[in-house]
Amino acid sequence: MTARLRAAAVALLLWIGPAYAAQSTNPPPPLTNTRYDEDYRYLLSPEARSGASWERFKAIPVTPDGFASLSTGLELRLRGEAIRNSGWGQDEPRNDAYGLWRALPYADLRVGESLRLFGQLIMADAVGKLDPLAPPDADRIDLMQGFADLNVPLGEAQGTLRVGRQMLAYGSERLISIRYGANVPRAFDAVKGIVTAGPWRVDAFFGRPIQPTPELFDDGRDARRSAWALYATRPVDFGWGGSAGLDAYYIGYRNRHAGFEAGRANELRHTVGLRSFGKADGWDWNWEAMGQFGRFGSGSIRAWSLATDSGYRFTDLPLQPRLGLKANIASGDSNPRDDRLETFNPLFPRAKYFGELTPIGPFNLMNLHPSLDLALSDAFSLSASAIAFWRESLDDGVYDLTGGLLRSGAGSKARYVGTQGELVLSYSSGRSFEGLISYSLFQPGSFLKDSGPAKTIHFAGMEAVFKF
Repeated sequence: MTARLRAAAVALLLWIGPAYAAQSTNPPPPLTNTRYDEDYRYLLSPEARSGASWERFKAIPVTPDGFASLSTGLELRLRGEAIRNSGWGQDEPRNDAYGLWRALPYADLRVGESLRLFGQLIMADAVGKLDPLAPPDADRIDLMQGFADLNVPLGEAQGTLRVGRQMLAYGSERLISIRYGANVPRAFDAVKGIVTAGPWRVDAFFGRPIQPTPELFDDGRDARRSAWALYATRPVDFGWGGSAGLDAYYIGYRNRHAGFEAGRANELRHTVGLRSFGKADGWDWNWEAMGQFGRFGSGSIRAWSLATDSGYRFTDLPLQPRLGLKANIASGDSNPRDDRLETFNPLFPRAKYFGELTPIGPFNLMNLHPSLDLALSDAFSLSASAIAFWRESLDDGVYDLTGGLLRSGAGSKARYVGTQGELVLSYSSGRSFEGLISYSLFQPGSFLKDSGPAKTIHFAGMEAVFKF
């Protein structure tokens, strides 16, 4: 990151950040990672303004009566990472330390209730990272999002047609994620329809993922992969108090050159799933069941996954500890030599799936993930976690988060993959600023020791994010 850009970021933090303390009778919308769900048109009314400095960038009247208005904003992220024994000592380079930065400015033009144009750029790069850079590391200037919305009434329901480049995220982002933790998030060129009727929201889309490349305005669609989906969600009342919701969905996926332990072929995969989530009386839960079927080459696909995340927060105790447990299982291929593929595919998963360090992905995997979260103060929190990993099928290998085969299952009949531990100290100041410091390690188990280099991975990260 250049000295000039660092100075500009510091100046922006000092100027705008404190102004978030100003009070308003209309609380502003939560800041999101996608930014397009934030609606600041309430600020068109002068009495709704608090006088905060950031308000001058939101709901700027384009026409005198405010029928057309423009909102602008920005995200800045600085991140440093250091890793030792990458790939358990197999990858080159094995050790590396580097910086990552990105800027995501956006503009949101709304014309009445019917038309909306949203645009967002990305400027992102890696500093001091050894080659080769991965696609999510750098995208020096390109279009992150650029779409148009057309809103139409559908009787008592409301419909929106969205066309263009856009981030897509659904549920807990186990299957379709914006990959926010990576330096370059994920976007799709897509056509999307949204219908809201009573408590229901139903989305349908078809799109192709964008393949980021480092140079200027050269990102294009991934010609090998496409996805389409129907996703429904609604709040539900279980009679326990608190809040809860239920999702039901279908996702279609095609990869014309997919690779697994079983080989490479054209993959046509269909996923159906149910998700229950909520909070009540100190408890929180997020449980999801997924089944997959389709075709892989001339054979069939039969795969499944079950993911659970449950916890309880002791609000009456000092530091308000939350004890959590995630338990997940994703099927593997019981016989890579037959005509049926049983390896679960997480499609477009979130970047930090199992934590700040994620050397393996949820393919052919079982894991238990206990955690402890402590609220050290209003601004600081500390989390500690441990994760144990096993292979679901002893005939299938271990994969990375993108689906690349890291270790073949042919070299070992051991089930245990390894153990990961992690500490994360997080800081959050109001709406505008977040930061963290993390340390993680991954100690190889018997399968990794049998199948190749097996050194312990050490990983440290530091991050600061500013939004307005």
